[in-house]
Amino acid sequence: MTKLRFRTALRLLPLVGVVIFAATSLAQQRPPIVEKLAKTYGLESFGQIDAIRYTFNAELPGIKVSRSWTWEPKTDQVTFEGNDKSGKPVKVTYRRSELGSQSAEVQENIDSNFLNDQYWLLLPFHVSWDTSATVQDAGVQKLPLGNGSAEKVVVKYPSDGGYSPGDTWDLYVGADGRIQEMVYHRGGPKKPSTVIATWADYKQAGPLLVSRDHPGTADDKPVHVSFSNVAVKLAGSSTWTEAK
Repeated sequence: MTKLRFRTALRLLPLVGVVIFAATSLAQQRPPIVEKLAKTYGLESFGQIDAIRYTFNAELPGIKVSRSWTWEPKTDQVTFEGNDKSGKPVKVTYRRSELGSQSAEVQENIDSNFLNDQYWLLLPFHVSWDTSATVQDAGVQKLPLGNGSAEKVVVKYPSDGGYSPGDTWDLYVGADGRIQEMVYHRGGPKKPSTVIATWADYKQAGPLLVSRDHPGTADDKPVHVSFSNVAVKLAGSSTWTEAK
C-alpha cells in the first residue's frame, strides 16, 4: 500500500499526451506571457534536440524514488531505467507510438511515470504544446511561498479527456521570464489535490533552460522533486551536453 500511495502522490502533474509543436496558430491567440516563457526556456531551439536524458528524484516523508529516462522527441522513443511497481530493477526501451504492443507494466505504469516526470522537467514548454489548455495572464500577485510577487499565469485543462481532466496550474513568472513558484490544483478526487513548489537551481542544457530543484508541499506535507544527470544530445552530435 505504501508504494501504491507513493506512486499516486508523485503523479502530481496532468498526464496529457506529449505533443511537440515549435509553434501553433493557437499560440497567437494566447497572452504574450506564453511566448515569453517559450523564449526564456529555449522552445525555439527544441528542434535541435535529438535526445534528452534526466533522472527524476522525489522525496516524501520516509519515502524516496529515482527514475532515469532518455527521451528522443523526434521519434518519441523512451528508455527507462529504474524499478517496476513491484520494486524489481528494470530497463526497457519502447516507442510511444507502439505502446499497445508493450507489456502491461510499460502501458500501465512506466509510460504514465514517463509523462509525469517529463512534465515536471518541461512544464514551461507544455504551456505552448498543450493547445487544449486555456492560458490566462492574471497580473502581478504575491508569491504563495516566498517573499515578493510575480506575474501569475493560470493554465487550465479541459474538464474532459486526458488522464487528469480539469487540472489547473498557477505559474508565478518573474520579470526574467523564469517560473519562480507554481501551484497545482487537481481537477479530480485523487490525491494530492494541491501541490505548491519552488522552481530553483536553473541550469542551461544546450539551448534549453531547466530548473532542477522543486521543494514544496503536497496537501501541506513536505515534498521535494529534483533532477540529476540532465543532458541533451544535439542533432548531428554523438556526445551529451551536460546541464551546467
